[in-house]
This record gives sequence, structure tokens and C-alpha cells, in this order.
Amino acid sequence: MSSFAFEGFLSTPEMLEVFSEVSVTQAMMDFEAALARAQAAEGLMPHAAAQAITSVCKADLYDVPAIVGQSGRAGSLAIPLVKKLTETVALFDQQAAGYVHWGSTSQDVIDTAMVLLTRRALQLVERDLAALVRDLLVLAELHAATPVLARTLMQPAQVVTVGYKLLGWVAPLVRRQARLREAAARALKLQFGGAVGTLSVLGDAGPAVARRMADELQLALPPTAWHTQRDDWVALGAEVGVLCGALGKIARDLSAMAQGEIGELAEPSGGGRGGSSAMPHKRNPVSSMVALAAALRAPQRVAALLTAMPQEQERGLGNWQAELAEWAGLFISAHGAVKALAEAIAGLEIDAARMRQNIDALQGLVFAEAVSMRLARTLGKSRAHQMFEALAQRALAERRHLRELTLEAVQSDPALQVAMTVADIDMLFDLARAAEPAARIVRQQLPELKKEAAALAAAQEETRHG
Repeated sequence: MSSFAFEGFLSTPEMLEVFSEVSVTQAMMDFEAALARAQAAEGLMPHAAAQAITSVCKADLYDVPAIVGQSGRAGSLAIPLVKKLTETVALFDQQAAGYVHWGSTSQDVIDTAMVLLTRRALQLVERDLAALVRDLLVLAELHAATPVLARTLMQPAQVVTVGYKLLGWVAPLVRRQARLREAAARALKLQFGGAVGTLSVLGDAGPAVARRMADELQLALPPTAWHTQRDDWVALGAEVGVLCGALGKIARDLSAMAQGEIGELAEPSGGGRGGSSAMPHKRNPVSSMVALAAALRAPQRVAALLTAMPQEQERGLGNWQAELAEWAGLFISAHGAVKALAEAIAGLEIDAARMRQNIDALQGLVFAEAVSMRLARTLGKSRAHQMFEALAQRALAERRHLRELTLEAVQSDPALQVAMTVADIDMLFDLARAAEPAARIVRQQLPELKKEAAALAAAQEETRHG
């Protein structure tokens, strides 16, 4: 049984189409057409021959599954593709058929095809990542001061704000947007070197042909072929892997806060989303599930890319092929995660009342550190800590509020009465005051983050229309 069904629901139809057999074949055909036109412009073949070649560089003219099926025995997808292209050109122009794939090599056409497809893949990722960032920034501003529990080691800690949590989610995504663009600028370049990277078959015309091809395909022109120098390419893949990790962090937090016992956040529901086959009441965080699946799979894919980097001399044996097999899967997972979380955040339900209930249910324990540090001025840090550790245990055992126990302790000790008044105690147990440091960080950092996100969105739009 094919695993495509399981791959498919963790990704998107758009990204699956980018790396489909037909799309890969067409991208390789685009390389061959650009090669023919560039060589004709440099006088290396008749223009009529270039026209004959480019006219049949259309994937829908071929039995793509048959070509893919032959690639295993051939050792490369390019070999059966070039053979079939040559045969097709020969049907119309026997002379032109002799110029097909002239001076190029299999890795040139496959690598450049993957670069072209990766550019499309990045556009999809960037589009939905920008939407996710935009909605998170809106929510962070809207809930800058909404109190919520912070949790450390899976246990309630202190009070922060929803905006503070969302700021922690979105800031890495803005950084990832910038790093992806930087990595893409270095990695999305033409691959064209011929047999060993020197373009020797093309003589002095090689650099000019390469320049024309890069211009037509709108790719950067590297100083030399990068057949076995994969650093920029793998660095881009690694950035996609880090993005998956950042998305997984969001998904982990969101799904934890959406648990029924906590109930502070909820993914959108309806239309069959997040249901259970057995339990009608369930509301499963399916967007988080997709993002977590990507975060779990991406490290292995990136590790495979890194492992494949030590390639033998001028052409690798097995490692380049392994890299190709992992590359598409990385983007397929990443876009599934980005798209799923973008949909979740666009309809995210934030239950501020439940957040307040969860804080109140802790009987004031979240204020223990603040009160302890205030009394440390009089008792010393160690003694104050011991005192409030005991008071916290009493609050739990006796089901009493820590403020009440603190007031009793202070009023029973003359020295403490001088150091702390009832007004001081009230202030230390004030929820808005406790949340203010987190709210202040949001107010300070959000404007710059919004500015960075807007600049990246504008650059993305310019690239898309440029």
C-alpha cells in the first residue's frame, strides 16, 4: 500500500503538485529549452534547431510515469528524459535532434530543475508564513495585557500575558522569514558545468551560454558549477528544518493549552475539522498535529542532507541521489505545517475567562515568588524562601488562598508588620501588576517586530511581481 495518503494529509495539494512527477519533468524540460535557446543565440546551433527542441519541451507530450519508471535502471531521471526528448525532436528534425542536451550533463538538468521547483516551493511557504505572522502580531497586540499562566517544566509558574506568549511564537518566525530569504538568495542558482564542471565542450562560449540561461530562468549565475559543493543548497534546507522546529514549538504550546483540563486556547472547529471517529465531544487540535509531525520528521531529513555533503571529487555516487530523495519531503512537510498553523491562528479562540479561572484556582501560589522577594529585604532570601515554601504547602493542604496565609504570618510577627503593610500585600497579589512586566515587553518589542514583518512582506511581494 502506498504511503502517499499519509504524506498527503500532512501537506498541501499545492506543495505536492510542485514536486509531482509532471512538475519535475517540466522543470527539466525548461532547462533543456533554455539551453537550446542560449546556444542558438551564441551561434552553437542553428536557430531552427533550437526552435525544434523548444517546441517539444512540454511534459504533457510525454508518458511521464514511463520516463520515471526507466530512471531506476538508468541511474538518473535525466537519461530517459533526454533520450525521449531526442527521439521526439528527431520525428520533426533529424539534424536538430543531434543538438539536444549539447554540452550539458544529467546533474545540470536535475539540479537546475530542483532549484526552479524550490523557488516555487519557497513562494508557497513564504506566502502562508506571512499570513501566520500577520495574524499572530494582531493577536499579540490585542491581548498584550491579557493575563495567563506561564508554565515551566509543565507546571504553573508565574503570570504573564497572552501577548507575551504570542510574541514568543512570532519572533522566531520573523527571524526565519529573513533567514530563508537570505539562504534562498545564495542557493537558488543555475547548475551548468557539463561533465566535470568546466563546460569544456562549449569552448569559449560556455560562460555566455550560462549567462543567457541564468537570465532566462531568472536564477543567479554562480562563478562555477556546484555539482559536489552543496553548502549553500544544504544551508537552505537546514533553514527550512529550523522553520519546522519553530512551528513545532507553537504547535506544542497551542495543543497543551487546548487540552480540555486547561481550555485556554482552541483551534477553529466545524466542517468535520478535528472530530473523533468514536467520541462526538472531542475537538482535536489537528493543525498542531500536522505541525508537530513536520517538526518530528524535519530533523531526519536535514540530517540526511548534511550526511550527503561529503561527495566524491567532481560527481558524487549515492549521496547526491539521497539528497534529491529527501529534499522534496522537507518542503512537503514544512508547507503542511505552515498552512495548518496559519489556518488555526486565523480562527484561534482565546478564552481569557478560562485563563483567569486557571490562575485563581492556584489560590495565589503564582504570587509566591514576588511576595517572598519582598520579605527577603527583612528576613533574608533563604529564610523568606523557606517561609513561603511552607505557606504554599499549607495553602494547598488547607485549600486557602496564599494572600490570607501571608496576611496572618505578617500580622503575627511585629518585625514583619513594620516591613509590610496590608496595602503592600494587596499590591503584591494584584493580578494586573503581576502581568505588567510581560505586557511591557510586548509594548516595547511589538512595534519593531511589526516593522520587520512589514518589510519582509513588501520584499516578498516585490519578488513575486518582479
